[in-house]
Amino acid sequence: MLEFRLTPTAHTAETGSIPTLQTPSANWIGSLSKPVDTTYNGLSPTADAKAIAVEQFIHPWHLRLARDVIHAGGLIAYPTEAVFGLGCHPQDGDAVARLLKLKRRPQEKGLILIADTPQALAPYLGEIPEQAWQRVVESWPGPNTWVVPASDSTPLWLTGRYDSIAVRVTDHPLAAALCRVAGTPLVSTSANLSQHPPAVNPLQVHLRCSPGVDLVVHGRTGGLSRPTVIRDALKETLIRS
Repeated sequence: MLEFRLTPTAHTAETGSIPTLQTPSANWIGSLSKPVDTTYNGLSPTADAKAIAVEQFIHPWHLRLARDVIHAGGLIAYPTEAVFGLGCHPQDGDAVARLLKLKRRPQEKGLILIADTPQALAPYLGEIPEQAWQRVVESWPGPNTWVVPASDSTPLWLTGRYDSIAVRVTDHPLAAALCRVAGTPLVSTSANLSQHPPAVNPLQVHLRCSPGVDLVVHGRTGGLSRPTVIRDALKETLIRS
């Protein structure tokens, strides 16, 4: 499992050292369907590790690495508003299948997509009444997930047995940055096995999801005490409080 750290660990706090970045192994890169760029302006991860000493700061190298993992079919774990999420490219059916297998989650249940802007979600959205859409966008960015009609082109591995899809424009700065740099919404589902408590920190991700995750992005969650509220945009009903 590859990771980059954005917050000091217990070890770094005791020694005063700067968190280090692990370089992707050749075996890990070879397991993905596309090559991963492991350089940034000619700097190695070791030489550039000092750039991540400040909490919640991400050097462009790290965002590029996350982007490349996503586009190479990898699974990432990252902080969201309340818990750590598992994510991948929503158009990569193989990656979604890996994610569902890791979580032991039935495909028929469908998945949530997060994005950094409403426009990024447009390819996945069907026809939504103007008043309903206005209500949705006024709640974003924020910890509000909405179930809306899905477009005809939305893959079944995202919608499951439904003709709708759950979407959110996140206000978590790190999750939004990952979407923005990757140039795509991300699948977002809690980092846990189905029916088990979700991970709320990187250590719990390791304990509950290793070794199925390819990249763990360290950072703080948004501080919510429970996962985001889910509402039906057309019926105006509460699905998850």
